[in-house]
This record gives sequence, C-alpha cells and structure tokens, in this order.
Amino acid sequence: MRITSVFYTAKFNKKLKNFPTKDKVTFLKKFQIFLDNPFEPPLKTHKLTGKLEDYWSFSLNYSTRVLFRFVTESAVEFIDLGGHDIYR
Repeated sequence: MRITSVFYTAKFNKKLKNFPTKDKVTFLKKFQIFLDNPFEPPLKTHKLTGKLEDYWSFSLNYSTRVLFRFVTESAVEFIDLGGHDIYR
C-alpha cells in the first residue's frame, strides 16, 4: 500500500517546526519509508485502542511517535507528534 496524500493538522505542523534539526532528519527518513509502505517493520506502526481507536501511530525513534489516521486507503492525516503524552 502506497500513501499518495498526506494532510497535516496545525498542531502537528507547529510541533514539527519546533523539532530539533536532528529529529527533523529522522522524521524525513521515516516519512519516506511511511509513504512507500506505512506498515514497514522499522516504523512499528500500530492501531490504537480506547478513546484513540480511530487512530494509528508509528515510531520515529524509541521515544517519539507520529499520531495519524487514515482518511482513505491511500491518504492520511498526521495529527500529533511527540512522546507517549500525545496519546492523552
């Protein structure tokens, strides 16, 4: 499955803008992998449960996640970016 469209919330854009350069580089690398296949093992993509059951997450590194949802099979919306506190 290839992702052809990505939408971004204002919250996501603000957090990405304030990310350290090193983390932005990591994001760009993982983003490219995500576009080719959002379920590549290095991303550790997983569906969330509970109040976030409509959302998914993938890992940038040990402590940083991207919260997103599928809009269609090939389009996603990036909701939030950060540590595990984004799940609250």
